Amino acid sequence: MADRVRVRGIAIHRPLIYGNSAVVLTPKEREALAAADPSKKEHTHRWTVAVRGAASAPDSDIVGGADDISGYIKKVAFKLHETYANPNRTIDSPPFEVTETGWGEFDILIRITFVQDSGEKAASVYHHLKLHPWTASGEPEIPPIEEAIKMGPVHSWQYDEIVFNEPFNTFLETLKQYAPTPLPKMKRRPTPFHIANPASLEDTKTGATPEFNQEMEKEEGEKLDKAKATLVAETEKCRALLATREKELQLLRKKAGEL
Repeated sequence: MADRVRVRGIAIHRPLIYGNSAVVLTPKEREALAAADPSKKEHTHRWTVAVRGAASAPDSDIVGGADDISGYIKKVAFKLHETYANPNRTIDSPPFEVTETGWGEFDILIRITFVQDSGEKAASVYHHLKLHPWTASGEPEIPPIEEAIKMGPVHSWQYDEIVFNEPFNTFLETLKQYAPTPLPKMKRRPTPFHIANPASLEDTKTGATPEFNQEMEKEEGEKLDKAKATLVAETEKCRALLATREKELQLLRKKAGEL
């Protein structure tokens, strides 16, 4: 058996999205849900939170999910609001998603565990469950139920990239077998809304399923690069300030010793 070693100078990335889609329950659906479980009589929406590959399958009515990501993701854990029965949901096989009903928005902790051969630590992100239509300010706007039903599903998805730096040679071969489907070069469907991109608000009003594309991927990459540059600059600033304070402290100690 070949030795398991890290491949130096190699970095492999895999595009992922995480988020949720939600629809308003019709009066008949709410009635049936309450009859089956009285504790859910106040529930107004059905939603699905998920971790998926970024590319969407042709003519699919879900966001992303065209690729099998189980080659490098072992399981995904979703921590729901404590009011749910069994709020800690762990999904061990694709699709890595949880579907529930509810009436309120809340933060969901998503923990992604990679396959053992990767040698990578688990990654955690937070996602704010979105049920109500988007607004320019990002503040919840709750329309009448009849209007909300006509508006169609609400989508809230975040693009991200998992980077595997200097992966083990065996895991590198696995990653090659699970190469991602390229995102479309140009916009074919509505663009997923993000507060940082107010122009995409109009796309949420079409009722169509949104899709990520390479233009968005480039924009997100630029945002990440900018954030990294800001972080580096702030780190250097803090280091310089710390060095200055240390010099001042040494000077004070010297003067105190001379007294």
